[in-house]
Amino acid sequence: MAQSWNARHRLRRTALAALVAALAAALITVPSVSAKPSPSAAAVAAAVPQLDWVDCGDGFECATALVPLDYDRPHGTKISLALARLPATDPSRRIGSLFLNPGGPGGSGVEFVRGAGPFLYSDEVRARFDLVGFDPRGINLSTPLRCYETLDDAFADLWPIAFPVTRQEERIWVRSDRAIARACAERAGPILDHMSTANVARDMDLLRQAVGDAKLTYAGYSYGTYLGATYANLFPGKVRALVVDAVLDPVAWSTGRGDQARTLPFSTRLRSDQGALATLNEFFRLCDAGDQNCAFSKGNPKRRYARLAGRLLQEPVQLPDGAGGTFPFTYADLVGTTLGAMYDPGSWPDLAVFLQELWDLTSPQAAAAGLQALRARLGGLQQEDYPNFIEGFPGVACSETRNPSNVGAWSAAARASDRRFPYFGRLWTWVSSICEPWPGWDDDHYDGPWNRSTAKPVLVVGNLFDPATRYQGAVTLDRLLPRSRLLTLAGWGHTALFASACVDGYVNRYLLTSRVPPAGTVCQPDVVPFAEAAPPAQTLRAAGPSSRAAVIPPMIRRLMDS
Repeated sequence: MAQSWNARHRLRRTALAALVAALAAALITVPSVSAKPSPSAAAVAAAVPQLDWVDCGDGFECATALVPLDYDRPHGTKISLALARLPATDPSRRIGSLFLNPGGPGGSGVEFVRGAGPFLYSDEVRARFDLVGFDPRGINLSTPLRCYETLDDAFADLWPIAFPVTRQEERIWVRSDRAIARACAERAGPILDHMSTANVARDMDLLRQAVGDAKLTYAGYSYGTYLGATYANLFPGKVRALVVDAVLDPVAWSTGRGDQARTLPFSTRLRSDQGALATLNEFFRLCDAGDQNCAFSKGNPKRRYARLAGRLLQEPVQLPDGAGGTFPFTYADLVGTTLGAMYDPGSWPDLAVFLQELWDLTSPQAAAAGLQALRARLGGLQQEDYPNFIEGFPGVACSETRNPSNVGAWSAAARASDRRFPYFGRLWTWVSSICEPWPGWDDDHYDGPWNRSTAKPVLVVGNLFDPATRYQGAVTLDRLLPRSRLLTLAGWGHTALFASACVDGYVNRYLLTSRVPPAGTVCQPDVVPFAEAAPPAQTLRAAGPSSRAAVIPPMIRRLMDS
């Protein structure tokens, strides 16, 4: 069993190291937007890009595609999209291209394929598909949304706290939002109004044609599920196989239900706070059941965590910063760190050690070492010198979601959400507040409907205890799509990728054949946290970063790397 634990988690850590994703959110204040004609018609009129693939090292090929900035003017200004592919290992039996999106919005498909491609899916899938990743418009190596000259300039405007708890911190947070929005209004250029998911879906349909595929084969994770759902409803006749794993409720993301958008930011409507609290409660339950296998099991873990949080609300803990000084570790830091760990149950033993060391409060050095171990477990951010994760997320999400018109709605929603879902209600509400002053809006976004019948069934994968995209999102999308099948993982963490050989097997078969699992299929995870003693933390860290670390929101990742 220990050998199996190591093997599966080494794959999970290595395979998703390139993911840079975030369910950190974005909201926009906009007047009612007039309906647009069917956007797929404009995509048909656009020229299919020419892809000249070149060797870019380590067995990968890279290319650049030119696509319309504005699909209402398909022959007008062009922008570039960066692509990378891992060619099929058996070209004689090649089925086509498998397009991938790691989430975000703001995640790099190029980095995902280059970092995870050799480990994704089965040998047979990799033999018969080119694995293709592309950076969506406005992101990373594609024509980017840039609001700053340097990363230092960007961080100068970035909020200095994990999320606001007090009224004063809320004011600091809002000032930061407005500073970033001003910078984007001044420097972003025309891409600012053309970054919606619908336009990315139109780009992907052109790329499908460019690689010569009659229909699309696609797998999307986290926010990538929204891209998948959008493509399925804009181009339902072009779906060959479409996997969505860790599913966003598309109605909650885009418009909300009824008049929700008037008072609830979309990041609150998604109810990620509910999913995060349910996952944390599972951490407490499994830690308690694991006894000596969980370092935080002495007494009642849930009650002790609440007491620890209360202590930090009263006074931060001073931890060594590694340079001879100290830094304050606050209540917000505790919650953000905990949420980051909830993404990957493989990091839960390290989280338990860290919580116990914080609880003791008698060895600040030990607590700092525990935090360092947890950060190492969750992996580092590997991007270019100026990754545009600060602008990239709101550039997409704020351009297409309907939200309140006054920042006071965030404050009210945060307080109400935190009462219902302690610890995480404020965090998952405030991550989207930058959309209130955001200067961009894409008239060609897509608000639904989400119930188009696709040429082939869609495979919808949901994890029962997902701290970012709660299981109900998968249930909702499965109910909306007339041709879909829900595959459930009775496990923990963000996405089911590499968490269950059962899920992996069904996904691999579906990609190869378009055949979905039997109705009602529920898979079990390969590993139950704290069921037996985990390998030493040092061994785990040497194996590389956690796979699920790749989908930690940028805000939390900055906290973990601070």
